[in-house]
Amino acid sequence: MTEAVSQPDRPQQFEGGERDLFSKFDELIQMREGLLASGMEDPFGLVMERVLSPTVAVCNGRETILLGTYNYMGMTFDPEVIDAGRTALTDFGSGTTGSRVLNGTYQGHKEVEQALCEFYGMDHAMVFSTGYQANLGIISTIAGKGDYIVLDIDSHASIWDGCKMGDAEVVPFRHNDIEAMEKRLRRIPEGAGKLVILEGVYSMLGDVAPLKEMIAVARANGAMILVDEAHSMGFIGPNGRGVAEEQGVLDDVDFVIGTFSKSVGTVGGFCVSNHPKFEIMRLVCRPYVFTASLPPSVVATAATSIRKLMEAGDKREHLWSNSRKLHKGLKDLGFRLGTDEPQSAIISVIMPDLEKGAAMWEALLHEGLYVNLARPPATPANMTLLRCSLCAEHSEEQVDTIVGMFERAGRATGII
Repeated sequence: MTEAVSQPDRPQQFEGGERDLFSKFDELIQMREGLLASGMEDPFGLVMERVLSPTVAVCNGRETILLGTYNYMGMTFDPEVIDAGRTALTDFGSGTTGSRVLNGTYQGHKEVEQALCEFYGMDHAMVFSTGYQANLGIISTIAGKGDYIVLDIDSHASIWDGCKMGDAEVVPFRHNDIEAMEKRLRRIPEGAGKLVILEGVYSMLGDVAPLKEMIAVARANGAMILVDEAHSMGFIGPNGRGVAEEQGVLDDVDFVIGTFSKSVGTVGGFCVSNHPKFEIMRLVCRPYVFTASLPPSVVATAATSIRKLMEAGDKREHLWSNSRKLHKGLKDLGFRLGTDEPQSAIISVIMPDLEKGAAMWEALLHEGLYVNLARPPATPANMTLLRCSLCAEHSEEQVDTIVGMFERAGRATGII
């Protein structure tokens, strides 16, 4: 007879003895239930009942200013963009029902890729069904087993997932730390494939990377360079090509990743490159090969929007004016912000903790303002943030109104 032994606590099980695979989420479930039990709105489940413009929607039956949509250039309601989508929907139908390498390439897909090549002044463009898939596909395909990826610790989840899928050796370094990046590059075995991944604007704090210095270090150490410009395309740089253009190093970047779901105002992702072998990616990149292509109406709106962004200098300047105005207004009120000076269209307001952040988020919603409540583990250094995303269509008067809403909500919650 075997001797009985005590068993450690086991995960919750069903009647049949199967392990409950949801047990790993219990802490998050309890956190969410705790917030909702207080009677507050769900900060992660807001419903827009009607969208009136790029900057205003009806939420919970009242008009609400939108300050958390990433609609940086306000292209979602542009009449020419909408007309292009409507025409494509009529002429080509609602979807392609196929991947790009089979029956899923329509004329519109070639046109949007041509628009991207012209926008960035590059030879090749490859469009994906989402920005997430663009990072997942490009990173996992070009850096695999035996290669090394050196990346900023604050990189987006899609970047980390692309690294994991490709099975390369991942070497992170402290956020925006040039010296730390260089040390890690120097430790990589000689002859190994090396990819450095950076972002132009980091989406949580809205801060900008020192790309000029970092790219010089990467080049000196024989690495290829990928820059994600999702949060800078359209408004940073003389032509809206992003931080790499602004800092004069776009020609030194091997791959630029971007998305249509922000400044372009629709959905989809892309990679542009001057690498002479880039076109082989269409046959070897699994998230591209095995995914249905974007609907014709989507690529038509994207191509039209991208071409309009080439001539959007006035809108870029107005967006920068909005960013400076809001940053100063919140800073003068005593809020703690993610950056000392405005660096992008993202302005993050740092909250004392999740409970206070949720209370502030709800107070702002009751004022008629929607922002993003961002929490750990998505945020750096376990911070809770109220993330504000400005739009080129916000008027000066709306920005003044937003500052007033923050002041009233901040005083009501005791944050200022």
